[in-house]
Amino acid sequence: MTHRLLTALFAASLILLSGTVGAERPEAPLTDTSSLPALGDGWRDANPYRGDEQIAAVGRTLYNETCSKCHGPDMNAKGHPAPPLRRLQRYCKKVQDAALKARCLADVDHYFVTTVLKGKYILGVEHMPAWDGILKQEAVWAIKTYVDSRSR
Repeated sequence: MTHRLLTALFAASLILLSGTVGAERPEAPLTDTSSLPALGDGWRDANPYRGDEQIAAVGRTLYNETCSKCHGPDMNAKGHPAPPLRRLQRYCKKVQDAALKARCLADVDHYFVTTVLKGKYILGVEHMPAWDGILKQEAVWAIKTYVDSRSR
């Protein structure tokens, strides 16, 4: 192979593996989040809104605006490309010990926030966009509160 062909193949492979070329940045939601209690700049380790039905209602609106395209409206993933989020806590619900259950839920919260902020890439292909810089902490935790309220 010639040097020019090798260079072209290398450049093409970098583009394919980057996964970000041509990836669209998601748009910020239009939902008003001013009713959500402010959480400050530092990200929380666990969902500070867990169990709050009013926040879950705001989270539902945010979810349907930002997540439903891939995960399905009102978390009905049937016929949509992304997995159903209702199952995120299924193992934590089986844990009887309160301290272990809290750690399990915190681990799921960490996974959720990390995935939302950084997106999901598999073999260089974007499976979920990164929402860092688009969704504020309050919006992410409100969405998680809604997801928790619908989990099985």
